Amino acid sequence: MTLHRTLQRRQLVLGGLGAAALATATGRAFAADYPERPITFICPWPAGGTADRSMRAICQIAARELGQPIALENRAGASGMIGTKALASARPDGYTIGQIPISVTRFAQIGTVQIDPLKDLSYLARTSGQTFGIAVPASSPFKSLRDMVAQAKAKPGVISYAHAGVGGATHVGMEQFAQAAGVKFNAIAYKGGSAALQDVLGEQVDMLADSSSWAPHVESGKLRLLATWGEARTPRFKDTPTLRELGYDVVVEAPNGIGAPRGLPPAVEKKLRDAFRVAVASEEFKKVADSIDAPVMYQDGPDYRKYVEAVYRQETELIRKLNLKELMEKG
Repeated sequence: MTLHRTLQRRQLVLGGLGAAALATATGRAFAADYPERPITFICPWPAGGTADRSMRAICQIAARELGQPIALENRAGASGMIGTKALASARPDGYTIGQIPISVTRFAQIGTVQIDPLKDLSYLARTSGQTFGIAVPASSPFKSLRDMVAQAKAKPGVISYAHAGVGGATHVGMEQFAQAAGVKFNAIAYKGGSAALQDVLGEQVDMLADSSSWAPHVESGKLRLLATWGEARTPRFKDTPTLRELGYDVVVEAPNGIGAPRGLPPAVEKKLRDAFRVAVASEEFKKVADSIDAPVMYQDGPDYRKYVEAVYRQETELIRKLNLKELMEKG
């Protein structure tokens, strides 16, 4: 190798190192100043539901930690996948974050949403769970889950239930229950839990399968809660049995989590993780979570990612067991 070529190669190497050092320094400077403007938070559900209320509360607290407002933007539809796709497609600069429905692990495998939850998202925090249940109007002839199951067996496909979207947690949970009970329901899909609730209150649908949007109406006597779907009874409704207690091996929790597009600068990711860690641990958030029967289930970003990976594997089997691809095609 000539002396001239040796010098050229050395200049290229040094130039590359210089560019890398400059990029690192620029990234550190960006992270040091972050955030310099308001942050957009994508909530993939309609306003007014339990997930929306939970995310609004936690964003207000995290905003104080970050020193900038967090503006919540509802992008509902497709069982939460419209908002999730928008989140995954945003610039990874820390100025667009959002809620990640755990059902993305299911929809990605079915093909409903063209993203890979294991590659296209950054995971910041798992926040809280949800209390799901089956509720009926106070005027319903079903005084217990046993009454309802007996009627469903006598008249397959006649009893209707409202849920928040095909393939979502409320739909899949009810189909798991139906399979375990050996019955068939008439499933009616809505864009979110709020709309489903209204039609059940209006007695246009026989039952509601949802997270605890039903809670105040159960307390007021407008609805009757037949069963909840957690591992244990819900403290506020301790007289209502779980599906498992009633002999159906079905547990649905679907924890809420917060994430961002993949490729966040590490220092920016750390700032966001730290802010939401403080927010989830606050008494202010716990009070809101308790009011909507949402048990706090905090995990930091790395552990939350491991949880998502485990759920992804579980969903592979659930899709096969319930034949979800065919259900999605039928709508």
